[in-house]
Amino acid sequence: MSGPTEHSAPSKPSSTVKPVGRKPGKSASKSARSRAREFALQALYQVLVGKNEAADVDIFTRDLSGFHKADSAHYDALLYGCAEQATELDNLILPLLDRSLAEISPIERAVMWIGVFEMKQCLDVPWRVSLNECIELAKEFGGTDGHKYVNAVLEGLAPQLRPHEVLADRQAGRARA
Repeated sequence: MSGPTEHSAPSKPSSTVKPVGRKPGKSASKSARSRAREFALQALYQVLVGKNEAADVDIFTRDLSGFHKADSAHYDALLYGCAEQATELDNLILPLLDRSLAEISPIERAVMWIGVFEMKQCLDVPWRVSLNECIELAKEFGGTDGHKYVNAVLEGLAPQLRPHEVLADRQAGRARA
């Protein structure tokens, strides 16, 4: 994974994802990892829509208010990992879509990248945690029903990416029933 590089004058990304309808006080209780996902989403949006380089977006994102409360190592893993593996992540997502990638909102696409990347690479994050965090991101930043789409795709990929964990969860659920 490559990290940030030095640039004499990074260009400011064209726009950022603005939280819409965020409930007052809600962000105070967010974990550092949740905040890292939010900042990674904003950065990945710039990679997708603004065609900006991850390193340039990273410099800009680190200056945003509240970044100091985020898990910067997880943010780095998500931003650079998703940017570097974008084609591979898209190839995993594509078979579960009912439309082309071009028709997917860049917010939902970036959220799915985060979820797929975490399920593949961040084995310390339980798959259900990643799924739930991504659903929350899509609810907060995406379109009206975008979270349902994100949920369907990520839940469809979970058995492929985390087969033992998903099987154990299903067996535990049956044992309780």
